[in-house]
Amino acid sequence: MIQKFRKKPVEIEAYQITRELLEAILFDGQPYPKGLQMTSASYHKENRTISAWFGEVVTIHNQKTKVIEGDWIITEPNGLNHYPCKPDTFVNSYDSI
Repeated sequence: MIQKFRKKPVEIEAYQITRELLEAILFDGQPYPKGLQMTSASYHKENRTISAWFGEVVTIHNQKTKVIEGDWIITEPNGLNHYPCKPDTFVNSYDSI
């Protein structure tokens, strides 16, 4: 017999890869947030311009997953691994608390 289910509410920790975050990291020396690694970037430090930025996070399955500006990075409950979430999916799935 098919039944219907509702997903239980769960609290998460997350951050979004914004232009402001990337500028703080690349130009002001702020460390990368936990779990995020840059794979390549094209930027001009003196002019504080970023042409392109690409990064990755390591998932709970030990897979490196590509992320781009705008993605949300969600921390797994174990606190060690992360996974990306596209902005539209994040907004439709989570509310700020």
